[in-house]
Amino acid sequence: MKSMSRMGMWRASTIVPDVLLAAGLIGLDVVARLVPHAPNFTPLAASALFAAAVFRVRILSFAVPLIAMALSDSVLGFYDWRVMAVVYAAIALPAGMALCAGRSPSPIALLCLAVSSSVVFFVSTNFAVWAFDTMYTHDFAGLSTCYMAALPFFQNTLSGDLFWTCALFGGHRLVRVLLATARRAAPSGAAA
Repeated sequence: MKSMSRMGMWRASTIVPDVLLAAGLIGLDVVARLVPHAPNFTPLAASALFAAAVFRVRILSFAVPLIAMALSDSVLGFYDWRVMAVVYAAIALPAGMALCAGRSPSPIALLCLAVSSSVVFFVSTNFAVWAFDTMYTHDFAGLSTCYMAALPFFQNTLSGDLFWTCALFGGHRLVRVLLATARRAAPSGAAA
């Protein structure tokens, strides 16, 4: 019986910080999508990368961008389900990429993951718009026009993914350094 309660405590102690952090990341993502901003300059991909790198229960990292998208889309409005499916898959993919990168990806690896996330999102979502929407002709000229029209959005996506990746991982590192410094200072301050 004791082993069961210990197992339950371990699970709770492992998942509670992840759930709290997930709620914060989802909140950040939703607010960033709802307040006025440059199109596609959001923390969605960066929060998926961050969640996959820091969560103890790493599979929860997929929930962060998906829940944030669903909540914000419920306010902003839904669109063609086929395009939405591609968008949701592309926004969850950074979590999968980060899971493959391991627990502590280097800064260079993080930047590569952020750039890759932007590129995959751009290529896949604009292909879906071309394939499932009637806005562009369904030939090579229409596909080219679709990608050319989306280039300004790609610039914002790339800028946003890089900015938010640096902000989240840099902020996390800063908090860890500050906490470690405070812990080292506490014993000497308590003795005085």
